[in-house]
Amino acid sequence: MSLPPDILKSLVRAAAEQVIASAPELTALDQAIGDGDHGANMRRGFEAVLDKLETIGTQPLDEALKTIGKTLVMTVGGASGPLYGSFFIAAGDALSRDKRLPADLAEVFGCAVGAVSARGRSKPGEKTMLDVLCPVLETLTADAGRPDLIDRVRATASKAVARTVPMQATKGRAAFLGARSVGHVDPGAQSSCILLHAVCNSVEGKQ
Repeated sequence: MSLPPDILKSLVRAAAEQVIASAPELTALDQAIGDGDHGANMRRGFEAVLDKLETIGTQPLDEALKTIGKTLVMTVGGASGPLYGSFFIAAGDALSRDKRLPADLAEVFGCAVGAVSARGRSKPGEKTMLDVLCPVLETLTADAGRPDLIDRVRATASKAVARTVPMQATKGRAAFLGARSVGHVDPGAQSSCILLHAVCNSVEGKQ
């Protein structure tokens, strides 16, 4: 599947620029319960994606997603690189197996979420990015075809981030804090929400 180069580039640029702009917020969140480097790592990764934007814009969507994923794996430090990289690579793999958007969006997204779960050996409820991605997958599955799907995805992501606050982390660096991880937004959940909002806003602007 291909998208016109200008549309594909605008979607990728919107997502990357929003992550880059949110780096200080993500750093502050990670300083509370992690290594404090999530913002810098995500900024570096998506700056590298922007550096490849012209190439990405000429590729079929499946290959473009794989390029984004491989770039993030190579440039984002910590656990986030493999996790976000796995998400985009798995989405690209799903599209290369005759899946189509928007008809197969939930299935493609589900493949990507499954890859994150497998890579991190994690599940919802452990205060990770899956606590946003899994509820969004449920919304995409249940509300497919609704005219307000974009609004529902945005709302789901925002509510899901808030629900990470009372959770105790059992994965990643935050797990070492035990009960002290309670009361804080998970940085990975927030960066996932930022990406989802950016893509939703960009897609909405193209309609």
